[in-house]
Amino acid sequence: MPKPYIVRLVFDRRHRSAVLWRRGGVIGGITYRPFYPAQEGAPVFAEIAFCAVSQSLQVSGFGTRLMNWAKHFALERDGCTHFLTYADNNAVGYFAKQGFSKSIALDRDVWQGYIKDYDGGTLMECAIHPRLPHVRLPAMLLRQKEAVESQVRLYSRGHVVHPGLHSWRDGARVAVTPESVPGLLDAGWRAEDAARERRDFQLVVRGMLVDASADNRQRYMRDLLARLQREPDAWPFLKPVPVEEVPDYYDVIKDPIDLSLIEARLESRAFYVTLEIFAADVARVFANAQVYNAADTFFHKIAIKLYDEFQDWLSSGIVYTS
Repeated sequence: MPKPYIVRLVFDRRHRSAVLWRRGGVIGGITYRPFYPAQEGAPVFAEIAFCAVSQSLQVSGFGTRLMNWAKHFALERDGCTHFLTYADNNAVGYFAKQGFSKSIALDRDVWQGYIKDYDGGTLMECAIHPRLPHVRLPAMLLRQKEAVESQVRLYSRGHVVHPGLHSWRDGARVAVTPESVPGLLDAGWRAEDAARERRDFQLVVRGMLVDASADNRQRYMRDLLARLQREPDAWPFLKPVPVEEVPDYYDVIKDPIDLSLIEARLESRAFYVTLEIFAADVARVFANAQVYNAADTFFHKIAIKLYDEFQDWLSSGIVYTS
C-alpha cells in the first residue's frame, strides 16, 4: 500500500487502531472500521483495512498478540462480533492462523456495500466469540492443559520417569531381561503376552534348515555380518568414523555405531539375545550415514543399497512355522 493511503486509513476518525510498541518504536499495527448495519438485529462487524508487523519479527508471535488485542478492543469498545478483511496471497496463511476462514457466515446483505472490494484479494471472516478472553488466551489454554494432564495422571503412569540402563555405557556386557527394565512391568508388559505374540520360526544357516536356538541364532547373525563386511561398498562402515577426518561427525551423530562394534557385541554372546536387536543395530549403522550425508552423496546412496541388501538376506533366512 502507498504510504499516503496508509496514513489516511490510520488517521481516519471512523477507524480504530491497535498498535504494538516495543523498545521505543512501533513494530506493528491493525486498523479496522466498525460498521453498524441499519437492519434491526443485524450483527455489528468490522473491516480490517490495514494489518502489518515488522518483517524481522513476523515469526515471533507478535502478529498473534496484536490480533488478539484488536479482537478485544473491537468486542469490548465497539460491540463487534465479526471481522472481515481482504487478504492478499501472502497474508492468507497468517489470517487463517488467527481464526479467519474463507467461508463467510455473515449474510451478504449485512456487509455488501459497506466494505471495499479489492482485486486479487481473498475475503476472509473471523467470528469474535464474546466469552473468549482473547488477550489472556495463551494463559487460559495453559491452565486447561494443566487441568487435563492432572486428571490423566490419576489414571495413567505416563508421567513417571524411571532411571535408564547405564551398565552398557561402562563397557560392561550384562544380559538384561525385560522384567529388569524399570517401569516395564508397571506399563503392563507381561512375559506370557509377549510369548503369545511371538511367532515360531526356523533359520536357514549355511544351506540347512535348523531350529532357532541361541547357538543357531548366533551363527546366523555371524554369517549375516560377515557377508555384509565382505561387500565392496561396506568399507566406510567397518570401523568408527575417524574424528581427524570428520571433525563434526560426533556432534551430529549422537548414537554412533559401526560393524566392528556389532562384531564385538556378537562375540560377547550376551548383547544380541534376539534377531530384532541385531537388526536394529545394523539399521542404525546405515541410518546414521543417511542422516550425516546429503542424499546425493556416495555414502548416502551406498547406505541405502547395503541396508536393502541386508534386509533381503535377513528375511530370506527366516522360515516361520506358526
